[in-house]
Amino acid sequence: MSAKGPSKDAASSGDSRAERKQQVKDYIAHHLLDSHDFGLFSYTDDVTQEKHHVGFPLPIILWDGGLKVFSSSKFHHGETVAQVDGSYYKIEHAKIYKTDAAGTITYDSANHPTNIAPLDFSITKGVFMILITAFLMFFLFKSLAKSYGNNAGIATGAGRFFEPIITYIRDDIAIANIGEGKYKKYMPFLLTVFFFIWFLNMFGLTPLGVNVTGNIAVTTALALIVFIITTFTGTKDYWKHIFDPLGDGMPWAGKIFIYIILVPIEILGLFIKPFALLIRLYANMTAGHVVLGSLLGLIYIFQNWIGGTLSFGLAFAISLIEILVALLQAYIFTMLAALYFGFASETHEHDQEHDGEIAHL
Repeated sequence: MSAKGPSKDAASSGDSRAERKQQVKDYIAHHLLDSHDFGLFSYTDDVTQEKHHVGFPLPIILWDGGLKVFSSSKFHHGETVAQVDGSYYKIEHAKIYKTDAAGTITYDSANHPTNIAPLDFSITKGVFMILITAFLMFFLFKSLAKSYGNNAGIATGAGRFFEPIITYIRDDIAIANIGEGKYKKYMPFLLTVFFFIWFLNMFGLTPLGVNVTGNIAVTTALALIVFIITTFTGTKDYWKHIFDPLGDGMPWAGKIFIYIILVPIEILGLFIKPFALLIRLYANMTAGHVVLGSLLGLIYIFQNWIGGTLSFGLAFAISLIEILVALLQAYIFTMLAALYFGFASETHEHDQEHDGEIAHL
């Protein structure tokens, strides 16, 4: 009997599975990107094969020789060209480029669009969720403060849930790392950044599918704020430790060669610390979304009850872990920020003793 190659049905099945894998990869990549409309879900009509998107448009705000404001519905989810005041714009890889009526996009040798990209101040999906989180935090903690005033310092309602968390951040993060005498000026930021990251992480686990903290621009902005606060609140002892880490116990002639290596490392550490903050949050949250998307995509790839059941079970288990990770990442970011603030506000013991002697005199 002569050997036979794979049957037509088997080859077709293999090609179909490869296509489904690519579709899952594209869907995950699309999910990780920000977008100019808020899409809840989409479906394809079995009869007309037309794809329908369920969601709502967001405002597009561009500066292109003047302010141009219009609805993202003009792009029809990136499928059409938007004409505004005689100019044409098209969305390519979640960015808006100026184009012609045909929607022509040219690329360079590195496959990057060469079209002009106007300044984009649009309310994207990520910005929309940041605003929602900001309003939620404002009204939540405003009601908490009001309940304190009306009930002799006793929280009521949802405040009973958040009060222990606030107390923990104050006692075990701020005071423990900064010090009881200096923690108060850092508390507003520490509380804000903790609940901001936590709420956004939790929103990312909902069917809304918003990956705000998985956007490196957002984590960079948060780390930059930490860097600015650390830099501008640093004491003279903090800066002296950076530029004179060995102190006054050794003459300069004996330590100049050590400082040629040590001081640049200390200065580099000023930038490595916030960089570690932004990468840790970005990488962990992005990885969580990729893993969940991949596991759920296996249901579509296998299309049988065994693979679907195993994929769903694993995705459900990972989702429970991600709930813990959402809180853990907010805690780690806040803890490290408090630790950096503690370094910046440090004072040497001999200075405290000297101040005490002066006060005694």
